[in-house]
Amino acid sequence: MSSITLKIERDKSMLRRHPWIFEGAIEKTEGRMNSGDTVDVLASDGTWLAKAAFSPESQIRARVWSFTKSEAIDNVFFKRKLEQALARKQEILKKHNTNAFRLIAAEADGLPGITIDVYVNVVVVQLLSAGAEKHRGKILWAILQLYPDAVVHERSDVDVRKKEGLTPLVQTLHGELPESVIIEENGVKIYVDLIHGHKTGFYLDQRENRRIAASYCAGKSVLNCFSFTGTFGLYALAAGATEVINVDASESALALSSKNVAINGLDESKVTHLKKDVFQLLRDYKEAGTTFDVIVLDPPKFVDSKHNLNKASRGYKDINRLALSLLNENGTLLTFSCSGLMPQDLFQKIVADAALDAQRNVYFVQRLAQSEDHPVSGNFPEGYYLKGLVCKV
Repeated sequence: MSSITLKIERDKSMLRRHPWIFEGAIEKTEGRMNSGDTVDVLASDGTWLAKAAFSPESQIRARVWSFTKSEAIDNVFFKRKLEQALARKQEILKKHNTNAFRLIAAEADGLPGITIDVYVNVVVVQLLSAGAEKHRGKILWAILQLYPDAVVHERSDVDVRKKEGLTPLVQTLHGELPESVIIEENGVKIYVDLIHGHKTGFYLDQRENRRIAASYCAGKSVLNCFSFTGTFGLYALAAGATEVINVDASESALALSSKNVAINGLDESKVTHLKKDVFQLLRDYKEAGTTFDVIVLDPPKFVDSKHNLNKASRGYKDINRLALSLLNENGTLLTFSCSGLMPQDLFQKIVADAALDAQRNVYFVQRLAQSEDHPVSGNFPEGYYLKGLVCKV
């Protein structure tokens, strides 16, 4: 087998079982290597360390499949990884009474570059690395061993594939794809747009946070910003909110949000759907003196690289300042950052500074994170990306 040898003292992360090998850590390569090929990773003294997928165009030059020398990267390997992940996550399905969950969360579940979400009888995959691309057939086979009657759809329409020398790709791998499915979680029914929906179709990573948000909404007016298909608003209505305003830039997402209200039998007269730019709307509300009891801020990723962290921080500060200025006394702000490069402590500092600028006293009563089926493994802290705060003002 072809191999890559690391520079002296660059094997420390491998010994901690971190799955990434950067280009700058490699001393030499031996043998013929194509994109996605499995290679041996060797320490500078020749000691065997791991089996990894080679990616010639990425700064992350290899991603580890296994730290066991005798383990073959074959059909059985992928089936075993899926079975192990499913066994870990069965408890989550029962706890949240749901039929939709993340089966494989890439590196956190031991399969770098692979995301697999299950929506009732539809399995959606994202293959975002050279190794994942190479083994598409094996991954599909493994999925069908666990879910033989499922529709399997690929949503690899993510720009990060370009860093691997891959083009974005959308295709149905098995069965006939429905336009949407209805999932359930915590007693709430939700339409998922499998074709046009964000990520693999839906934000499964906010499941627990939606329930937490609902606990603050009984008898309250709620402004749900960047609402997508309105799920924070659904939970708020189900909890007894007196008014919910869902705001999003996507007309199709708001249309699905309206359908979600209807299928749950909730009072449609208490819901308003606004196709607006959130930043501008918050400024308009401030000028008009409009206030709310609860505001949810769940914006898209602001931080794409370390180089724009400062610019993104200014964006987070601006939007949180505006939201805090619109809250009634003892109001609640639930604010999030889904940017993996945004440190938790920095995010809290940004919100604290935003409160100072808004001339409000803010109290952090709860820290929030991604759902349990999006785990953070001990050897891959980078898997922690979703940060949230429950703030009282």
